Amino acid sequence: QVQLVESGGGLVQPGGSLKLSCTTSRSIFSFGAMGWYRQAPGKERELVASITRGGGTNIADSVKGRFTISRDITKNTNYLQMNSLKPEDTAVYYCNVHLNTQIYWGQGTRVTVSS
Repeated sequence: QVQLVESGGGLVQPGGSLKLSCTTSRSIFSFGAMGWYRQAPGKERELVASITRGGGTNIADSVKGRFTISRDITKNTNYLQMNSLKPEDTAVYYCNVHLNTQIYWGQGTRVTVSS
């Protein structure tokens, strides 16, 4: 079993920044990949960013140049740095990890971009 704890969401004005954190109960190297997804009201969940065990990253086109994913191995934590936030970034953001054939999800953290 894997536990994921997300934090860092909140209300921010357009153009602002937030940094989301996802702390896992196991070593990051246990996972083939870690990622962030988001789900806006009335929309399907979509991939935002991911990072592989080897450190390779993938960023969705919709947030490229504004969002970055990183990790701190010593803290078993990965981060989603979100800059230049737009109202359309408003969503619940979920962390997930791939462990062998299993996928585990966090509880989600809400991000609201509004003036």
